[in-house]
Amino acid sequence: MNALTTTTAAAAAATAAASAPTVSDPTAPSIDRILHGHLDDHLGAIQALRDQLPRITAWGDELADRLLHGQRLLAAGNGGSAAEAQHLTAELVGRFDGERRPFSAVSLHAESSSVTAIANDYGYDEVFARQVLAHARAGDVVMLFSTSGRSRNLLRAAEAARRVGARSWAVTGTGPNPLCEACDEHLALPGPAAGAQEAHLVALHLLCRVFDDRIARRDSAGNGRTA
Repeated sequence: MNALTTTTAAAAAATAAASAPTVSDPTAPSIDRILHGHLDDHLGAIQALRDQLPRITAWGDELADRLLHGQRLLAAGNGGSAAEAQHLTAELVGRFDGERRPFSAVSLHAESSSVTAIANDYGYDEVFARQVLAHARAGDVVMLFSTSGRSRNLLRAAEAARRVGARSWAVTGTGPNPLCEACDEHLALPGPAAGAQEAHLVALHLLCRVFDDRIARRDSAGNGRTA
């Protein structure tokens, strides 16, 4: 067989392989099952959130009272939880549904120069704790988001909040977990990370609704004030 014949045969074989039907693994879950499973996880976490409405209401009321008296919210998380924390602080500094005054709320992970400097000098476990020690005062709220509840940098931040006399709240996935135990109060929602994290977004929106309601009620009663 000459070189031309060999090349032609190889090309024909490649073409046949490309056009052959793909044989799927019969044991692999279908994408439909995967998507339905994801929604089931989401709905399970949301249903668990209904049972936590009294805690969210209490947090919203307490947060309104503290921020009206001049305290602030410090929030932190890693990855997707960082986005959740920053979403919450943006709602408080900006606004949620209706017009109201801005309130002091800071996302610690968004301080990129501080985060990288602290990580470089002290290690990543300290990126939030050192900022809590620098910025938090007695009466402030430190809110920590984590689907695992095991991130060492958040555990250190909870310890730092306790040292300065700040309130610490954990929003996590399935509990019990170390972060829930390290914080003053916690909201733990069951399920895989994605389902829990999606429910965390709903939880922070519920918190904002309570917060705005309490601010509006205090303002209408003439009790709205800052220290």
